[in-house]
Amino acid sequence: MDTTDIEKQIKDIEDEIFNTQKNKATEHHIGKLKAKLARLRQEVEKRKSAGIKGIGFAIKKTGDATVGLVGFPSIGKSTLLNQLTDADSRVGAYEFTTLNTIPGMLKYNGARIQIFDLPGLISGASEGKGRGHEVISALRNVDLILFMIEAQHKFHLDLMTEELFKAGLRLNQKKPDVVVKKTGQGGINVTSTVKLTHLSHDLVKIISSEYVTNADIIVRENITEDQLIDVFIENRVYIPAIVIINKIDMISEKKLQNLINKIKQADWKVIGISAEYGTGLNRLKEIIFEELKLIRVYMKPVGKKPDFDEPLILKHGDTIEDACRRLHRDFKDKFRYANVSGPSAKHDVQKVGLDHLLHDGDLLTIVISK
Repeated sequence: MDTTDIEKQIKDIEDEIFNTQKNKATEHHIGKLKAKLARLRQEVEKRKSAGIKGIGFAIKKTGDATVGLVGFPSIGKSTLLNQLTDADSRVGAYEFTTLNTIPGMLKYNGARIQIFDLPGLISGASEGKGRGHEVISALRNVDLILFMIEAQHKFHLDLMTEELFKAGLRLNQKKPDVVVKKTGQGGINVTSTVKLTHLSHDLVKIISSEYVTNADIIVRENITEDQLIDVFIENRVYIPAIVIINKIDMISEKKLQNLINKIKQADWKVIGISAEYGTGLNRLKEIIFEELKLIRVYMKPVGKKPDFDEPLILKHGDTIEDACRRLHRDFKDKFRYANVSGPSAKHDVQKVGLDHLLHDGDLLTIVISK
C-alpha cells in the first residue's frame, strides 16, 4: 500500500470519528478508530522521514543541558539569545532571519546551559513547512523547550503546540505508567493497580489489539485513551516546556496579567519579559534552571578544601553513581564509599554508597581504591 492510499484511509477514519456521536455505546468503536488512526499516521511519518533529504541541523550537544528556543519568525528570539548567552545571532526586523541553528551558552548557578535559537516554528511545521521537519527533529533532543510569543499573538502558542503534538512531542507530560509485556500466546490480559475512570479493561484491550496480539498489560495510573495509544507509538517524546511573553513593554500591566492568567489555566509555566530592554531576564534564568531540574554538588577532595566555585552539575534524582560517571570513567569501578554533608545527609557527615540520592547544595567526598 502506497502513502496516498494510507492518507486516504486516514482521511476516512478522521471523518468517521468526527461524524460518530460520542457516548457510552460508541466509545469502543471510537477508541479502536483512534488507535488505528495513530498507527497509520505513524506509518506515513516513517515513510516521509525516510524520504527527506538535506543537511538538516547539525546539533552538537554540550554543557550540562540543552534548551530549544522556538517561536514564529521575528518574535525576538535572536535578541533574547544574545541577552542570555555568548551567542551572536543575527537580529533583523524581517521574517526568517535565523536560517541555521545558532547555539549560545547560558552560564548560571555554575551550570553551562546550551540554548539553540531555531528557525521560526510556523503552522504546518509537522508536515515539513518552513523547515519544520528539521526544527522538530532538533527539538526532540533538547531537555527543555522555550516558547516565545507576543502578547497580541497568544494564538501562536496554540499553533506551535499543535504542530509539536502532531509530531509526537508531549509537552509537560510524563510517559504513561503502563507496562506492556508481549507474550507468545493467551491474547491480551489487562490488570490495573489504580482505579480507571477514563477507560474500562475492555477498552484497553480493544485499543491495544491494534498494536499487539498477545500481551500482559499492567496499567499503573489513571490514563486516558490517548495516553494509552501513546504507549504503543514509537515517536513519542516527553519534554518540559515554558512560555515566554516578549515585548511586555508594549502592553499594559492589566493586559499582561490577564494573558498570564489565561495561559496558566492551561497548566503552563509562563513569564513576561522584554528581550530588548532586559526586563524579567534574571527571573527567566531562574525558571530555566528550575525546569531543567539541575542540582549543584560541591566536591571536597580527601584532605582538601571544598570547591565552591565550580560545582558538579547533576539532575534531580541523580545518585553518587551518577556523580562518579560524570567525574571519571574509573570512579565507579574503584569506588569504596563517599562522605556527604548538606541537604541529603541525615547528620553532619554521612558515609554513603553508590545508591545515595544527592540534593542541591550537597558537599561530596568520593573515596576510591588506589
